[in-house]
Amino acid sequence: MVRVTNYESRTTQEGKQFFVLVLQGEVELVQSSETGKMYATVKKANLPCTFDELTCQALIGKELAGSIEKVDCEPYEYINPQTGEVILLSHRQEYVPEKSKSSKEIVQ
Repeated sequence: MVRVTNYESRTTQEGKQFFVLVLQGEVELVQSSETGKMYATVKKANLPCTFDELTCQALIGKELAGSIEKVDCEPYEYINPQTGEVILLSHRQEYVPEKSKSSKEIVQ
């Protein structure tokens, strides 16, 4: 399950405003490659939508079936907001809906 934690306003190249829902996955325990210590983290992803701002506000706290997965993509530069360091990334976090069971799978 993922939860809608916020929403953000975006603008297309043509100047049209739209909103994205900010989604947060479940808590994951990860081991640091530098220190070897465990820490808790969550994956986040943005999901474009056709909703108006009031609908986006009403969806905060809503849970959606699915998960947030690491997906390969074309390399891009990311600037760490805390350090200003520029990092080259070739993946992004993307919402993947839970696959519904087909009637064939339910019968078996």
